[in-house]
Amino acid sequence: MSVKVSDIFKKYTMAIALVVIVIFFQIQTGGGILLPQNINNLISQNAYVFVLASGMLLCILTGGNIDLAVGSVVCFVGGIGAVMMQANINVWVAVVVMLVGGLLVGLWQGFWIAYVKVPPFIATLAGMYAFRGLSNVVLQGYAVGINNTTFLNVFGGGADCYIPDFLHGNGMNITCMIVGVIAVVIYIVMVFRSRIDAKSKGYEVQPIGIEIVKMVIISALVLWIFYKLANYKGLPTVLIWIAVVLLGYAYVTKNTRMGRYLYAVGGNEKATNLSGIDSRKVYMFAYVNMGLMAGLAGILTVARATMAQPTFGNMYEMDAIGACFIGGASAYGGEGNIFGVVIGALIMGVINQGMSIMGVNANYQTVVKGIVVLVAIIFDVLSNKKKK
Repeated sequence: MSVKVSDIFKKYTMAIALVVIVIFFQIQTGGGILLPQNINNLISQNAYVFVLASGMLLCILTGGNIDLAVGSVVCFVGGIGAVMMQANINVWVAVVVMLVGGLLVGLWQGFWIAYVKVPPFIATLAGMYAFRGLSNVVLQGYAVGINNTTFLNVFGGGADCYIPDFLHGNGMNITCMIVGVIAVVIYIVMVFRSRIDAKSKGYEVQPIGIEIVKMVIISALVLWIFYKLANYKGLPTVLIWIAVVLLGYAYVTKNTRMGRYLYAVGGNEKATNLSGIDSRKVYMFAYVNMGLMAGLAGILTVARATMAQPTFGNMYEMDAIGACFIGGASAYGGEGNIFGVVIGALIMGVINQGMSIMGVNANYQTVVKGIVVLVAIIFDVLSNKKKK
């Protein structure tokens, strides 16, 4: 089957936009944005976006629904963990409590949305206010420092939150490079296995030419990023958490029954219910997952800052929602994938960092992000009109 250039551009519009944005800021910053330290910072500073956007994608798939409470939940669970560690409670107990806290919030909000039929916007708006207030109660209005080195190193805070170079390379972290090569090999194997499996089940697959182009570009990009990291301090531990989340949700959305149900509910909820699928359980699954990801994002946020304070998590929900929509998730539901989430999060991160290096006022940075999200939504709306 022949490969049309127009097909590639149409399918990977935002990926191409990311390349253009990177080139623009590379020129404007005199090469500063692609320095190893800045790439490391890009990953660390936007870890919460990758994590929250992965969970937010499931909510959006159910019909364009969102969770406005995640930023407040990040602050709430982060504050609980910081207070517990300050009281010398075992660090792993604190971590479990933070994750379970996020999970319980997801159950709470999922119940109202799935079974009481409260609109997600209203239910999570209430949660945004409630958990922001509870965050202030937990922290009593003050910042609480975190000194536990185990917690900081494992979850990406402090100066030593990097995987050590076990092979002791001369000026380059060889362990980091080997991990990058392994990641590429695993990715290529997964792509071919998924393709073979889809063909065996009679599903339509992409032309092999487009698949190969995609694999080459992604593999080269991954190796380049790991090369840059290897020339700084090596593999940051937060990248491992990001990878676990992204791979996990990629598998759930593509290879599980619940993943198919999420797309089905977003595509046509009435038809899904008539086919015997309980859409209430699908909604509950999406929001429980969102709560769990808010718990993990809370852990990563307070670890990076080495403290918790009442203002943390502000506008995090908008960054997560924006990353999903920029990455191609449909405002109507039923469309979107983890690859798009990664692209969307990177676009927002590059814009933030590029403008910061250029010295652009923070208010204008917010304006630019808003315009980018609006353009992505307009593109989605126009695409849906063409389909109809």
